[in-house]
Amino acid sequence: MRRPHVDWMTRADDAILEFLLNEGNRQLIATPGVIEVNIGYTLSTVNQRLRKLKSAGLVEYHDEERGMYELTKKGSAYLAGEIKAEDLTLEENLS
Repeated sequence: MRRPHVDWMTRADDAILEFLLNEGNRQLIATPGVIEVNIGYTLSTVNQRLRKLKSAGLVEYHDEERGMYELTKKGSAYLAGEIKAEDLTLEENLS
């Protein structure tokens, strides 16, 4: 199934989500720095996009104190094209 087009999302968002999915293997848990090194976007971009993705429920903290993120079930469903664009909204303060 095809992924929905969402106006607020960027290519970096897909790269982050795909990295955390780690297709064919166990899903990853990673810090923004580890993600940055592996996807080719700057750390500031990764941090900014993780905040948006978290606001939309696509990623969540695995360990907030250590700044470690993981993909949510909703994030996996987005990557599989199983959810609609209108189901991907941001919290008011981050839109």
